[in-house]
Amino acid sequence: MKTIAVIPSRYGSTRFPGKSLAPICGKPLVRWVAEACLRARTLDEVIVATDDERIAAAVEGTGARAVMTPSDLPSGTDRVAVAAQAADGDVVVNVQGDEPLIDPALIDAVADKLRLDAEGRFQMSTACAPIRTAEELAAPTVVKVVMDAEDGALYFSRWAIPFRRDGAADPATGLWQRHIGIYGYRGAFLKKLVATPPCELELSEKLEQLRALWLGGRIAVVRTAELGVGVDRPEDVPTVEALMRERGLA
Repeated sequence: MKTIAVIPSRYGSTRFPGKSLAPICGKPLVRWVAEACLRARTLDEVIVATDDERIAAAVEGTGARAVMTPSDLPSGTDRVAVAAQAADGDVVVNVQGDEPLIDPALIDAVADKLRLDAEGRFQMSTACAPIRTAEELAAPTVVKVVMDAEDGALYFSRWAIPFRRDGAADPATGLWQRHIGIYGYRGAFLKKLVATPPCELELSEKLEQLRALWLGGRIAVVRTAELGVGVDRPEDVPTVEALMRERGLA
């Protein structure tokens, strides 16, 4: 069994074209993400799945391997599957290519949910963090996850779930959790996922992980306090650079 991290890194970002190559404290964004993955202890390989030779060149010398993938793949998950070419028993971790501050320990925790699950109870893994404000709870851009007694995902929604029937929802109780977009997959389930068309739940919420639940897959959820900081638009760059300097990374 191998444990592989794949960073999907397409050039044509809608809100920030060429985002993967944006300089962050003097280095391309994608290089920061690759270097963070390489600090994780569980990984046998780090792959950057891209459609652009400039992005491939940006990670040369890091120890990560660039794999060229078609530009017209329907999703980042498809890009991950094409690049990983995983065996059924492998664990593949999909690390977002716009998070230069991703914690290597979180990558390890997401991978270990599957690596150490000898009984095969879970087919995927992901992460969550507490929702702390009413504004977060109400925002459809903040995806919520509800979990079972084993911290397996029951459902993901843009709606404020669980609904509080009696009285106002108080995020301070810790009941509400926001989803964090890092995913682990067993190789066999990743192949099944990308071979299945989107279901109505996914199309309604625009959340791909609902396809996994619809297929009967169980998703283990790692609890963390680390929300992560992504680069979504050019104006996010100064904020991320300041945080990197504050943390002694640059």
